[in-house]
Amino acid sequence: MDGESHSGLWTKISSLFSHKNEDYLEQAILEARAEGDLKAEEGSMLLSILTLDELQVQDIMTPRTDIDCLPAGTPIVEAARAIGDTGHSRLPIYQDTRDNIIGIVYAKDMLASLLRTESHSEPVESIMRPPFFVPETKISSELLQEFRSRKNHLAIVVDEYGGTSGLATIEDLLEVIVGDIEDEHDAPREEDIRPLPDGGYELSGRACLEDLAPLGMAFESDEVDTIGGYLSLDAGHVPQQGESFSLDGWIFTVASADAKQIHTVRARRADAGPAPAEAQA
Repeated sequence: MDGESHSGLWTKISSLFSHKNEDYLEQAILEARAEGDLKAEEGSMLLSILTLDELQVQDIMTPRTDIDCLPAGTPIVEAARAIGDTGHSRLPIYQDTRDNIIGIVYAKDMLASLLRTESHSEPVESIMRPPFFVPETKISSELLQEFRSRKNHLAIVVDEYGGTSGLATIEDLLEVIVGDIEDEHDAPREEDIRPLPDGGYELSGRACLEDLAPLGMAFESDEVDTIGGYLSLDAGHVPQQGESFSLDGWIFTVASADAKQIHTVRARRADAGPAPAEAQA
């Protein structure tokens, strides 16, 4: 894009966002994209920016169970090793439980300590920074503004009782706008819903109930959002490997789980006959 067209694009964008009405903004972006004033991908990104006003932080955060963090008292050299193993440039530090996050350790703050052998065994608290806490109900666009004003890129998300709910980063917010951002440290992520040759599905325990509805699994709950949570709620405990449930014409069998959560579930229609393993039994 040459300088003149680039200038025209940002003049158009500035004109659009000078209006406060979101309905007007959305319509103007759609019209600008249709008329060729904005490229399709540029228009899509601008529309995604508008969704930040509709999303709460709990909608974009990494849940507590998936947070990489370290206990207080961890020697600096071990914390540096954890930074290397996880690929994160920052790690939360907790005291006793993950509900009590007391600081954040930055990789760049470790460098001076790592150069001094006598500092290797010092506890990580000696170099950690204060955590930035936000409620899970905060609007995502407001968090983005706070990240900018505070020059901070990571927030600990807390629930109404003050317990740790998750972790949100500026990368989480940017992914709402531009899609998933992967780097060399990201582990390959499996799909939450994977079709099986027999017509059934292998589901991540974190598969959202609303994403299962188009498959004919119409489950609703005011208490949980995922299939793992739904099955746990139905059972009254966290189901373990091999436990099965017959719900609304589907049979769900837990393929893997631990004491805290379901990891994988296999789903098949009840009228499809026994699963291959059951047929051989």
